Amino acid sequence: MKPLWRMAVGGALIAATALTGAAADAFERADGEKILVVVGRQPVPILDPSVKYDASIRTMQQALYDALLKYEGTPPQVKPWLAESWSASDDGLVWTFKLVKNAKFHNGDPVDAEAVRFSFERTLKLNKGPAWMLNAFLKPENIKVVDSNTIQFTLDRPYSPFVSFLPWWYIMNPKQVMANEVDGDSGQKWMIEHEAGSGPFKLKRFEQGKLYEVARVKDYWKGFPYPGDPIGGVIYKLIRESAAQRAALIRGEADIVLGLSADEFDQVAKMKGIDTSTQPALTAFGLKFNTQGKFMSDINLRKAVAYAFDYDSFNKIYNGRATLQTSPFTDNVKGKIEVPGMPRRDLAKAKEYLAKSQWPDGGIELEYVYVQGFEEERKMGLVLIDNLKDINITVKMVPLTWPNMVARGSKKETSPDMMAIFATPASTDPDAVAIQYHPSSWGKYFGTHFYEDPELTKLIDEARFTIDWDVRAKLYAEIQKMIVAAQPEIFGMMRERHIAYRDYVKGFAYSPVRMTTEIDYYPLYIGK
Repeated sequence: MKPLWRMAVGGALIAATALTGAAADAFERADGEKILVVVGRQPVPILDPSVKYDASIRTMQQALYDALLKYEGTPPQVKPWLAESWSASDDGLVWTFKLVKNAKFHNGDPVDAEAVRFSFERTLKLNKGPAWMLNAFLKPENIKVVDSNTIQFTLDRPYSPFVSFLPWWYIMNPKQVMANEVDGDSGQKWMIEHEAGSGPFKLKRFEQGKLYEVARVKDYWKGFPYPGDPIGGVIYKLIRESAAQRAALIRGEADIVLGLSADEFDQVAKMKGIDTSTQPALTAFGLKFNTQGKFMSDINLRKAVAYAFDYDSFNKIYNGRATLQTSPFTDNVKGKIEVPGMPRRDLAKAKEYLAKSQWPDGGIELEYVYVQGFEEERKMGLVLIDNLKDINITVKMVPLTWPNMVARGSKKETSPDMMAIFATPASTDPDAVAIQYHPSSWGKYFGTHFYEDPELTKLIDEARFTIDWDVRAKLYAEIQKMIVAAQPEIFGMMRERHIAYRDYVKGFAYSPVRMTTEIDYYPLYIGK
């Protein structure tokens, strides 16, 4: 008997003939329902909305859970979801949300204000995952249930971008979570591979390191943006090599593939029956330096490496589908400026800074960690090797799976000299980027630089809690300049998405606030 996932994928009937124009329907399961197969390289190590998120985790979380609000469209806009309306007091401290009355969890329990209160309290108390977004000004005791359909948040200080972060705070069923609590862990162990949500999909299979399957909730309280039942669920399957992803798409073993290399993406983009998503995200790519490590704690060495690097290689590696950063903030972030003096390859400057460092003659080896199987990041490592030879520095390339990379970067003692990181702001507000250079972000995947500067930290805190945008804009201009001057990373580029999918996949929705390989399953369906 074939494995279950092979039955689903193998029955696809979308063989290579589809590429030459022959008719091909989406595959069907034995019960007649069409199941979409998404292929990516990044596993889903945990489902718990309070504990962790990245592109693959958040894709699953937004399929299984709902939040008060949701990002949609481009430019990204916050839309009502579990909350049908909201208001703020004149002083910006008290925020009141009215909930829809028909939302229910997958087990049938109502999604009420108490569930919202519990979910926010749990995330704040565990102080993991998205907690950093709100924990500087929201205390659990200041979240009040007004009535079953009204929840109220009282902030310690006014924070104008408050609602812009709420789409990532998912609401959990307190009864299910606490029924599975063990030794006071707030259900954390159970929530690794289980869900307690109200989202458009419910969890069907969780086979760590292989595949994850969700089934569509037919009576989802929000309904779906398409008629009938054109999709029964989604399988997210791991294939870490780009070439194998491309082959799966062509053979009809995948309907959507995430993160193809530039060359392979360009190949499939020309094929009949293939559509692509190439819009830019808010995502920035950089090479994070461990500024508290043995070598990269030396700012002159950081500057030397930054000026030795060939920035044009980003565009070459991505076949012209990349734009160099002119600030630590990406182009669609509010308040972004073009910072004067952004490093570009200048070997004379690189040698000048090296001469001022603790290693004036080079002769050291730097470790470069990147995602295993990610061809573009491997090529960047080869560029580093070639470029740094010019200043007598060698580079050791270390490919790791994403979870192992995150683990390495969680402590300054283990974070590598250089780590390849794609970081997507959780909001278009500049605080979402500036906070990445604040000590509260240390150890998170976007904070593996462990950069510390009390003056910068003070400025970031001041900008966060200033209401007047004109004042904030000036503060963020200064913040951007200070970050560039400190060189906690090689500020890289913004690349286009490399998502390819069969043309019968309908409803694909883009919003730049999502990570480059993060997709929203909710509007997707299989059309004729």
